[in-house]
Amino acid sequence: MNKVQHYINGQFLDSSCGDFFDNINPMNGQLLSKVALGREDEVNAAVAAAKAALTGEWGQMKLNDRIAMMYEIAEEIDRRFDDFLEAECLDTGKPYSIARHIDIPRGAANFKVFADTMKAVADEAYRMDTPDGKIAMNYSMRKPKGVIGVISPWNLPLLLMTWKVGPAMACGNTVVVKPSQVTPTTTSLLGEVMSKVGVPAGAYNVVQGKGSITGNLLTAHKDVDALTFTGETKTGEMIMKACSNGVRDVSLELGGKNPAIVFADCDMDKAIRETTRSCFANSGQVCLGTERVYVQREIFDEFVSKLKESALKLKLGIHNDESVDMGPVVSEAHRDKVLEFYDIAKKEGANVILGGGAPKMEGDLANGFFVEPTIWTGLPEDATVVKQEVFGPCCHIAPFDSEEEVIKMANDTDYGLASTIFTENLDKAHRVASQIDSGIVWINSWFLRDLRTPFGGMKGSGIGREGGHHSLEFYTELKNVCIKM
Repeated sequence: MNKVQHYINGQFLDSSCGDFFDNINPMNGQLLSKVALGREDEVNAAVAAAKAALTGEWGQMKLNDRIAMMYEIAEEIDRRFDDFLEAECLDTGKPYSIARHIDIPRGAANFKVFADTMKAVADEAYRMDTPDGKIAMNYSMRKPKGVIGVISPWNLPLLLMTWKVGPAMACGNTVVVKPSQVTPTTTSLLGEVMSKVGVPAGAYNVVQGKGSITGNLLTAHKDVDALTFTGETKTGEMIMKACSNGVRDVSLELGGKNPAIVFADCDMDKAIRETTRSCFANSGQVCLGTERVYVQREIFDEFVSKLKESALKLKLGIHNDESVDMGPVVSEAHRDKVLEFYDIAKKEGANVILGGGAPKMEGDLANGFFVEPTIWTGLPEDATVVKQEVFGPCCHIAPFDSEEEVIKMANDTDYGLASTIFTENLDKAHRVASQIDSGIVWINSWFLRDLRTPFGGMKGSGIGREGGHHSLEFYTELKNVCIKM
């Protein structure tokens, strides 16, 4: 049986208490590995190692050497591509066809991009006149913030973890990572990469465990200087409260109930193709995914019919079948949550255009955590599945008549992470995009990401921005030095 350990101060360790918990394969419900359960001893040891590394070999490393090491980490991930691919897909159930092109390449790219960002960052300098007739120079300096606690999610485990670890380490910080309990493996595997390329002990640490135990201990630790978290909004609120003790910085990328707006003048084929992706990719477990689709009335019936036709072509199956489009959802608990939403939609009067339950799978997959791609129409805007984030492969489609009406509908949510707009009218695209309350707006596309651009949400979707130099605002402290000549 495989064992997933902590990685603390450059070593792989079991918990001092000897406790483990089960990591279940979502494709068949069978035991995949035993995972060390971190408690106070492990969290304290990891934070102490990270704190010591700030003044040790890692903290004394020159910028150019640190940047070079970021590239070595990325290159080693690429060399071990197949190991990361298999580990990521076994933990999550997602097919190779997704992880091969998104998760693993982005996991490596996150180190390169932020290494390049550190090379290119410029400091400010200002000359000023002093009251006594002399001059002074002001210049800015950035220093690492310190020990960064990273609590990463299960939907894109490697990608979203390195999206935080990459900039944190490029800036000279040390990190203590608590991955999701249901997707622990690639975070631990990255520890092997760190050791292989010679990252000094303590710069990168992993404490495996459960959010209610390990996550709470890490969040509350007085020597953690800042916390960055991706996950559901309620958990983010709890972390934000914990960070108020000690006035520690927090970066939160939280939930979403993202709208797609499809105007009658859209390119229909493009709108169907991209909306199929945004609703059903990764079994709907994408924070940027679409769960609310608004379609102009004159093309409503055509759009619903064609989206159904497109979704019917999606193939569900095992991860290593290159023809598979969708795997299971990540866990039994999450499958049950999604299916509960499916039942609520039916009870509230939804027209079930497609799906609405669990598919019948064959062989070992019969015990996997699969759910059907699902499309609803006919619900009011205050219906449960229109208001609450399902985080499954589903969407509700509603008609609209005017531009003003659909902007109001799209913004009528507690969230504000992402949105998509489909129109061939450029003026309309710009006009509507400027009025949508979301941190990201895609026009005639979805999930196109330039890693230099700001990433983050409005309202209940989080605080702060990540990406390019925007990440530096969180992972560094900016100070001004004034010299009188």
